[in-house]
Amino acid sequence: MPHTEPLQDETPAALTLLLENHRAFLRYLERRVGDRHLAEDILQDAFIKVVDRPDQAPAGEGVVPWFYRLLRNAAIDQFRRRGAATRAVEAFARELETHAAPEPEMKAEICACVTRLTGTLKAEYAEALRAIDVLGTPVKAFAEQRGLSANNAGVRVFRAREALKKRVVESCGTCAEHGCRDCTCQARG
Repeated sequence: MPHTEPLQDETPAALTLLLENHRAFLRYLERRVGDRHLAEDILQDAFIKVVDRPDQAPAGEGVVPWFYRLLRNAAIDQFRRRGAATRAVEAFARELETHAAPEPEMKAEICACVTRLTGTLKAEYAEALRAIDVLGTPVKAFAEQRGLSANNAGVRVFRAREALKKRVVESCGTCAEHGCRDCTCQARG
């Protein structure tokens, strides 16, 4: 049976005890999340939290059972984040399915400032918008080309569009709300 000293009482001994149980913790997480790399990331983050705040373990509780509880909660949080990202990608896919392409004449009149404003975004956002929205690269193909998961690429383009929308509103004001049919913001820019 492993030694289970409270973390506050003997911090170096407790940390050593946690490190000695590294393999058991990793197996525990791997069974729960189904991915060794993700399990390693969660475990590393948990170790960092303990090293940064060794006083967080409750007094009178063994460090190993407490750490298992910490790992269980971290795995649950990971599933929640993954679920939120999946829902965002699914919402984005539904938006794409219902979004009608602009008429050719309307497309020709779209505000020239959008291209300029795209260049003011984070490089990865600008790249995603150019590839997916301008060149028509499917999100899945974009993800594969960049070594990203499809979820990550979908979230990236969603955030890029939101950032661009914010920049257009900041730059063009009400012109952005009603469509850039007679845009003069390029001259102001």
